[in-house]
Amino acid sequence: MATARAERGGVTPVALTELEARITSAVDSVGPAVASVESLRLVRRGRWGGPFGAQSQASAFVIDPAGYLVTNQHVVDGAAQLRVELADGRELGGEVVGGDPVTDLALVKVDAAGLPATRLGRSEELRVGQIVLAIGNALGLPGGPTVSTGVVSALGRPLPGSDFVFEGLIQTDAAINPGNSGGPLVDLSGSVVGVNTAMVPFAQGVGFAIPIHAVARIADELRSKGRIVRPWMGVTVAELRPEVALRYGLEVNSGLLVGEVAPRSPAHKAGLKAGDVITRVGPKEVRNVRDLVGALSSYPVGSDVEIGYRRKASAYSTSVPLAENPEALAPAAE
Repeated sequence: MATARAERGGVTPVALTELEARITSAVDSVGPAVASVESLRLVRRGRWGGPFGAQSQASAFVIDPAGYLVTNQHVVDGAAQLRVELADGRELGGEVVGGDPVTDLALVKVDAAGLPATRLGRSEELRVGQIVLAIGNALGLPGGPTVSTGVVSALGRPLPGSDFVFEGLIQTDAAINPGNSGGPLVDLSGSVVGVNTAMVPFAQGVGFAIPIHAVARIADELRSKGRIVRPWMGVTVAELRPEVALRYGLEVNSGLLVGEVAPRSPAHKAGLKAGDVITRVGPKEVRNVRDLVGALSSYPVGSDVEIGYRRKASAYSTSVPLAENPEALAPAAE
């Protein structure tokens, strides 16, 4: 570790080590593109109480010099007002272009141009043990973003203890604290490889980031459409347990048990019924909800996908015409 040597008239630092130089260079590269996001939500005091403002602060970073920033969906969800403080000290109003609760990503626009933007890396090439930096406005402390150092602890993680369907998260032991949400996870070249999204409060050194290859795709679609278009079948499913299969005489060991089929949905039109067990989407076997979501995501809305399923002791297949989820098309409630 670098030390300092005393000289006449003050303290002069010795040369940085190679690792320290790479870390500080990466921070210098990304720092000007990191922003603070302050959201104001209107909350009611009980049934008859009037609304009051609740503020929270998190992080974001510029991905396009034209004023587009990425942050977490949970940061901006339900916000009546957004204020974005750029690294140069400017405070601007922010507008949510679109958000995606499945991946917990949102795209925010500010009225500014020529902003310093981050360089996006290749999260597909990350390796366990690789050094990464988490940058963000931890705890909303004044004086600029906080930097913490760690390694990639694991890849392809689901988020534990939640209904967050998206998996493939980067696990890191770099400290991710409240306020870090939406900030960049950076490699030593200064490239953003992820978006810091969560920490586990009952553990130490366990944080998660969304890989940047997914972020770039989601941000592009939010910018062009304002939402993420995902295929929808119209079924409610649960992972099939052996005892359930035995009780109902289902001669299949794994799959997804259909609980409900929405009227006039693609699944209803294709003949699927409650009690069927979905075992395959196209050529891919499905054993849990994540398998189903992952398999369906490879098909565009409007395409027909072959679904393999069991009904009692017999195996069947049917073609399901995928549609866009009607909830995504419904106007937001006032």
